[in-house]
Amino acid sequence: MKASDATSNDQNCEKRQAHGATFAKVLDGRKQPIRGLWIRGTRYYARLNVENPLTGINKNQRVPLVTKDGIPVQTVARAMAELKRLQTQRSDNTLPTLARTPKFNEYSARYLDFIGSGQGTKKLGTVAKEKALLKRWSDYIGALRLDQIKRVHVNRFIESRLKENVSPRTINLDVIALRVVFKRALSDGLVQRLPTEGLQPLKTSTKKRSLFTSADLDKLCKAAFETKQNKQGADVPVTENAQEFVDYIRVLAYSGARRNEALGIRWDDVDFGNNQLFIRRQITERGIEDLKNRDARVVDFNPKLKAHLLDMKARSRDASQWLFPSPQRGEKDIPAKTFRESLVLVRERAKLPNFGFHDCRHHFISMGVMSGIDFMTIAAWVGHKDGGVLIGKVYGHLANEHRKAMAGRMNFEPGQLKLEKFA
Repeated sequence: MKASDATSNDQNCEKRQAHGATFAKVLDGRKQPIRGLWIRGTRYYARLNVENPLTGINKNQRVPLVTKDGIPVQTVARAMAELKRLQTQRSDNTLPTLARTPKFNEYSARYLDFIGSGQGTKKLGTVAKEKALLKRWSDYIGALRLDQIKRVHVNRFIESRLKENVSPRTINLDVIALRVVFKRALSDGLVQRLPTEGLQPLKTSTKKRSLFTSADLDKLCKAAFETKQNKQGADVPVTENAQEFVDYIRVLAYSGARRNEALGIRWDDVDFGNNQLFIRRQITERGIEDLKNRDARVVDFNPKLKAHLLDMKARSRDASQWLFPSPQRGEKDIPAKTFRESLVLVRERAKLPNFGFHDCRHHFISMGVMSGIDFMTIAAWVGHKDGGVLIGKVYGHLANEHRKAMAGRMNFEPGQLKLEKFA
């Protein structure tokens, strides 16, 4: 609204004090007060009896009038139109939540506290990732209330990330994290729509993973048993728990288990009679967690996995129920929490600086694909719920290479093929 319009309007308003701020009744063309319509400074307000969704109590309150795009109303005519719209929604019982909504940084903090408390279904690693993603949003729109955040804010955020040369995949993850928070706010009745509604994800290209080979695996395991000189010049092991580390690495590579899942394997999960390994729990910062039924699974023995587990069992002189007991367990039989420190030392010695525990899982999937095993079966072994879609998308090029190699083995020489008669 222009300054001249504001001055003219003030002259036609009855002054009133409310909560320490000056509100004035808005007058129509006949200089009569418009019921339910107020102005303070250059902002128009509607006075309505609404229910606070947080308390359930009806209360008369002044609500700032904004357009559907979140822009403050600029004229008396538009203010009257917005007031009428709100009154109609109230009579139809479709009035949006008008209580003051929390700021984004406040609400996202409460959301993170909830999912981090263990009451939700998300894993600890997922919570940590979401926390990092939402930190960026809090830095950008944290001071805005939820109902003030619009598509334009999301678009500007995306544009700024692209200018920083952030990958489209990472930006898509940013948007997903924001959408999750707003979906919860929607269910809480704090917003009426998502600022990401209808937003299409950025196009991404599927990145081919570098293949961690069996030779690399052997190189890493060999390096664990080597020695190095300490600061005093004495030869010391690369890692003190070399055998346990190597056993752990090979279980990961031969089973496709996630690193926390492998730590949670007990000897009663190993069924040598039926040649099966049961994945039933995981070790996290919270302690020992049983996997939900949908996450628990069976890994059928392959020759490498069976041979390695038999070897571990033959060498096991410990009374522990765990495949990987904690070296600091004392009298308590508890599993190891991590082999991270050993990994850092060994991969440096093996000159495989980029190797991580998850590469063992990639190795398992890659070997399965290269062996011609169908994607659905591999997905069942590693715990993918999509029936092999992701494996086909990420590792499909390996299957193509395998098929080409197999094509070269076809033999059409006379006398080599046995033709069978059909009944």
